[in-house]
Amino acid sequence: MDPRDDARIDTLAVHGGERRPGPEGSLVFPIYQGTVYTVEPGTDYHDLKYIRLNSTPSQVYLHDKLAALEGAEAGLATASGMAALTSVLHTLLRPGDHILASDCLYGGTHDFLTGHAADLGWTYTFVDPQSPDTWAAAKTPSTRLFLVETITNPMMRVARLRDVVAFARREGLTTVCDNTFASPVNFRPLSVGFDVAFHSATKYLNGHSDVVAGAVLGSAELIGRIRRTVNHYGGSLDPHAGFLLARGLKTLAVRMRAQNHNALTLAQFLSEHPKIAAVNYPGLASHPDHAHASALLSGFGGMLSLRMAGGLDAAKALLDALRIPAVAPSLGGVESLVTRPAITSHAGMSPADRERIGITDDLIRVSTGIEDAADLVEDFGQALDKV
Repeated sequence: MDPRDDARIDTLAVHGGERRPGPEGSLVFPIYQGTVYTVEPGTDYHDLKYIRLNSTPSQVYLHDKLAALEGAEAGLATASGMAALTSVLHTLLRPGDHILASDCLYGGTHDFLTGHAADLGWTYTFVDPQSPDTWAAAKTPSTRLFLVETITNPMMRVARLRDVVAFARREGLTTVCDNTFASPVNFRPLSVGFDVAFHSATKYLNGHSDVVAGAVLGSAELIGRIRRTVNHYGGSLDPHAGFLLARGLKTLAVRMRAQNHNALTLAQFLSEHPKIAAVNYPGLASHPDHAHASALLSGFGGMLSLRMAGGLDAAKALLDALRIPAVAPSLGGVESLVTRPAITSHAGMSPADRERIGITDDLIRVSTGIEDAADLVEDFGQALDKV
């Protein structure tokens, strides 16, 4: 199918990028596991069909599906979300360049910048993505890129994304948005002017906790450049993993709507419970970003975080008493998960940096799955009764 520009996200998830008819008439696009393909005379090196070059039939099919979902000219799958991020940065930056980055990033992204940027000749400044009036002072003559997340991990803040795009256009900067937490169902960064969107496709895009992958979306020219970087560094996605990711994409819209509903329902319940000190979820009217998040997002996502009134001991007790969610550090799958970011996703940050952005030792992050919302509420209720 060649989806229409006005096709809705449910239709795009199922039909976007599909081949009709498929090879040998197959409704499901097959796995091309082979590494060796015949070569036409005069073929460019990067156009050879080879898994590391991201050019086999399975890979091209997956790239087309990813692009359709984000409304992009082109897409690229990578071996992980970090491979997606680092390939984007290695493509767009040169020694001496400077980055503006959100001051609340996924721990792996934060660790990469703080641990490797200097070795690569880059400098960076962390800025508050909620305070556009502070960005100009942080910019330098060598600033080239502005990096933000749609919904931050684990505080669930929503950046002033339209302001980021407007500022970057005035200043001639490239904009890069990690859209993992929102997914294309809730937000499409390219639609508001971002140059590049990327995902840890391990999370919502795949949705079944059985694949590690990344995705990068943007213009054909930019994705072509990023693809060459991935080709040289070797961060390509295996075709079988790509097959599982493409299968997961087809149910993204229905899964995401269930997770939006479950997270909002659970957040509302927890926000009214006397043993809960704070709930971070942009769908709550009490959230500091609720007004502009409502204007940006079509759904508030499946992630929330909370703090217990009883502190760390109470947080540990809650995790021990829950029956439905597993205590595990990932997110975005069909099963609900809980974790303490201070000892998992953001363990690489210094305690002072964690404290500065609100990632206290007692903070609990919840990834809601697709279970019945009433069962989740009942489970948290019985667990809180034991704290």
